[in-house]
Amino acid sequence: MQIGPRYKKARYLGIPVFRKTQTQKFALRAGRKQKKGGRRQNKSEYGRQMLEKQKARYSYGVSSGQFTKYVKMALQNTGDNAKNLLNVLESRVDNVVVRAGFAPTRSAARQMVSHGHITVNGRKITVPSYEVKVGDRLSIREGSQRKALFAKLDEQLKETKSPVWLTVDADKKEITVAGEPTADMTDLLFDVRAVLEFYTR
Repeated sequence: MQIGPRYKKARYLGIPVFRKTQTQKFALRAGRKQKKGGRRQNKSEYGRQMLEKQKARYSYGVSSGQFTKYVKMALQNTGDNAKNLLNVLESRVDNVVVRAGFAPTRSAARQMVSHGHITVNGRKITVPSYEVKVGDRLSIREGSQRKALFAKLDEQLKETKSPVWLTVDADKKEITVAGEPTADMTDLLFDVRAVLEFYTR
């Protein structure tokens, strides 16, 4: 997904959506802005919902068209629409790779998957949007295990607390989807309800 200057995009959205790529710089500027008071912009309800939608899709690194497709799927399924949407987004294989600690950012995870370094149930996957299912096992392709890309994986896995629906075997470098994907709504960088309101207004 083409996203342009990451720091400028994060500054516009008001949140560090690209995680480690600009977190420190973003935090320093946000702190200075808070001290100065900054400019206040009164957004309309539509504008606020639009901003939340942008935060959501950049957080997960998906295109506008793809995100719209995910929202439609969430609205068509039964149950809580917000949880349905998060379930779809969390099920992406690039997201699983990040959640488990195999990649530091979603951008790195997308590249990892696109280059064929990750397998699902022994089969090489090259599509970052591939949807995992309960019981799926993800691992590093045998021919990729010695690449510099995974040189610090042991250290990364120690520092990462994976979600309860993923089981990570640090020795085998294997991820098992142990349950239905979930996301802690209190830990999100966007308002998922506002996102759905944007599409259903």
